[in-house]
Amino acid sequence: MENKNSNKIISILKKIPVDLGQADLRETTKGKLIALSLIKGGNGKNALDIGCREGLQSRWLEQKGYNVTSIDIEKSYKKCQVVDVNETLPFDDASFDLIWCSEVIEHLDAPQHAASEFRRVLKKDGEMILTTPNSYFLLMRLLYMLGTTPQKVQRDDHKHFFTETDIRRIFPNATIYGYFPYILIKRTIRCLLGALTPTFIIHETKKQ
Repeated sequence: MENKNSNKIISILKKIPVDLGQADLRETTKGKLIALSLIKGGNGKNALDIGCREGLQSRWLEQKGYNVTSIDIEKSYKKCQVVDVNETLPFDDASFDLIWCSEVIEHLDAPQHAASEFRRVLKKDGEMILTTPNSYFLLMRLLYMLGTTPQKVQRDDHKHFFTETDIRRIFPNATIYGYFPYILIKRTIRCLLGALTPTFIIHETKKQ
């Protein structure tokens, strides 16, 4: 009975007019668009697309002028290099001007270790841009009171369910963005992130 009720709640959630980046909407969510807006012109610089999947976001980066190295745990894109991001990245220090990593760190064994590896392969003044779900924004917390959990709402392969505190601990020097998710108002925000935004957008510049 519990599973049946949880499935009903999740089904209703997917019909609510909020921008949660689910299923076929995941490439057009406001969080993804904010992250894209942070990317400067590449002008031949090197970018690493971590978790490239079918290569759509690699192509976005190419359109912005970057030479893109695309990696993922399995090959779904012809230019993809198969790399397990849980391990040490197979790239030299200071190899990339930009790291793009969207909806990946929640799948990893040790996100803090991965973030350190991202910084290692990033050039000085290079930028990391990441997105990841906020598992405890207000709407989710209300749903949890009805008996569901982050594990039931999100994908089965998610290993971490982040709060704002978690993200600021892993990325202490980053600027964190979010957005107000309702369909009529999708405004970029930088305060009350833990309560309001379904997605954290993380922007960190390597200073040394």
